[in-house]
Amino acid sequence: MKLTSSLSIKPDEIVLPARLPISVSTSLGVSPSFQRLHWHRALEINWITKGSGTYVINGQDYPFVQGDLFLMDSHDLHRAYEGTDLEMVIVMFEPTFLGSEYKYDHDILLPFRQMGSPLSNHISHEHAAAEQLGQYVMRMYQEYQGEGRSYASAIRGWLLLFLTEINRSIHIGHGEQTRAIVKHLEQIRHVVQVMEAKLAYPWTLKELADEAHLSPSRFSALFCQIVGTSPLKYLVQLRIDHAVELLEQDDLSILEVAEASGFRNLSNFNRLFLGQTGTTPSVLKRRLHGEEVE
Repeated sequence: MKLTSSLSIKPDEIVLPARLPISVSTSLGVSPSFQRLHWHRALEINWITKGSGTYVINGQDYPFVQGDLFLMDSHDLHRAYEGTDLEMVIVMFEPTFLGSEYKYDHDILLPFRQMGSPLSNHISHEHAAAEQLGQYVMRMYQEYQGEGRSYASAIRGWLLLFLTEINRSIHIGHGEQTRAIVKHLEQIRHVVQVMEAKLAYPWTLKELADEAHLSPSRFSALFCQIVGTSPLKYLVQLRIDHAVELLEQDDLSILEVAEASGFRNLSNFNRLFLGQTGTTPSVLKRRLHGEEVE
């Protein structure tokens, strides 16, 4: 039987706030929108807290019970059926939520990128790591619902621990697809290192693709697959992170920080900084130096 391609089905629009591109919620049963075959660009984690049912992911049936977990990558075509008394916690997030983490850990999104082969989308409750993984999901849910001080950082921390546990505890094979991913990881890692070394340089997509010895279209597709965002958007993230570090230095003006971070236009710098951090460079600078902000 020929499987339906996700490319022939319009993606669901999962709208997550730019300042906190993650959602953690609970579900009783399966809503009609999730019973139909669908896909979305957001990454998804499901933890079954009660009951049973069946997931169909890329044409593969996965019966599930309490304690099971599922990971869905971007473009995974899936639907769910309720069995009995189904309850679950659903985490959806944009890959950009962990975009800057790639700077330190190039493997952090591999649990999603290797779903299907060599890893299964399904993690059974019988797996030794399942209970711990479920607790990480619960902590994400509690922080998201509680909205306590620094809750966004807490959610990010529990999500990183969740993915780290999978990288360490779930077997990763060494088939052809895995070797291909490793090969591309090295190419993308090199480009990221070049970006970091020359942040102020006005990089073009073609120049970055040349560093990886790939065509711009192939490079862009691989970068998005591995890192979770486009090369130029990731470059902006790196520049904003660098700008935050420079703002801690009281002897630099906002304009000097912008130029040193690779921004040629101050208004563009302010706009991108606000979108990335939720505040302006001048306000953050005053906070960093203990000044009162109205």
